[in-house]
Amino acid sequence: METDFTTCVINFSKHAQEQAVERGTTVEEMEKAIRHGVHEIAKKNRQKAKFTFTFGLEWHGRFYALKQVEPVFVVEENVVTVITVYTYYF
Repeated sequence: METDFTTCVINFSKHAQEQAVERGTTVEEMEKAIRHGVHEIAKKNRQKAKFTFTFGLEWHGRFYALKQVEPVFVVEENVVTVITVYTYYF
């Protein structure tokens, strides 16, 4: 059965929450990436989603127009658990 990412429950591991803060990402951005982003297969039987946001701010002293949020997660019985998140600035 394929997961409906628009309605599934999304949980966040402690590690994912910590990485989000360190990498300048929010829970809301991770949720949007999962619900509306492009999905791919990741390592270790995991999935990842990518979503690019308009950013237009400074991050670590440098201006970036865009921010791409990439949560890595597992799915079990229509429940998504985010393991970690990567954030890329352009």
